[in-house]
Amino acid sequence: MAHFLPKYITFDCYGTLTNFQMAEAARDLYGEQLDEARMAEFIKNFAAYRLDEILGDWKPYNAVVYNSLERACKRNGIIFREEAARMVYERVPTWGPHADVPAGLSKVAKEIPLVILSNAMNAQIMSNVEKLGAPFHAVYTAEQANAYKPRFQAFEYMFDMLGCGPEDILHCSSSFRYDLMSAHDLGIKNKVWVNRGHEPANPYYGYVEIPDISGLPGVVGL
Repeated sequence: MAHFLPKYITFDCYGTLTNFQMAEAARDLYGEQLDEARMAEFIKNFAAYRLDEILGDWKPYNAVVYNSLERACKRNGIIFREEAARMVYERVPTWGPHADVPAGLSKVAKEIPLVILSNAMNAQIMSNVEKLGAPFHAVYTAEQANAYKPRFQAFEYMFDMLGCGPEDILHCSSSFRYDLMSAHDLGIKNKVWVNRGHEPANPYYGYVEIPDISGLPGVVGL
């Protein structure tokens, strides 16, 4: 990608900017019941069910966590308890950024407005955003859009709110399945993949790869 100065840089939050810690929560809950191989399988199942839960009509994120954790427990032969799902959900706003995020964001924010589009609840997301160490022009949630990514409706809500189109933004995410595949299909040509190590590269979707947010200023020539 030649240096492209977008009207906005838009971001996924959880996983890309905020250190997403669902796997750690699962280990805290079930690590004493499962050996390492079974724990890894549980974490993989829990992640897969969370994705499945958000592909239909919007529901509150506490229901997404509850249902996906219950399904993962059933699949792995573990007793499910409601208080476990509540604990996981209540941890979300306590999560802070990856170590590379504040400095990288701060440098870019001086020149280009930053926007978050997150699979989040309104009541939780601002606690995470406040920890990122940079100003944001806007923060949009799945609750506001009435749809979770990767559904196009979430992105279209953001376009409507910003008054711009796919050609005007640079979208930045660590996830193909939640963000970059949909961004590609919607015509967002300028994309950055932050390789956090939780998904394999997929060059078909056309992006600039960076190892962390410290590489973002260079993408836009700053």
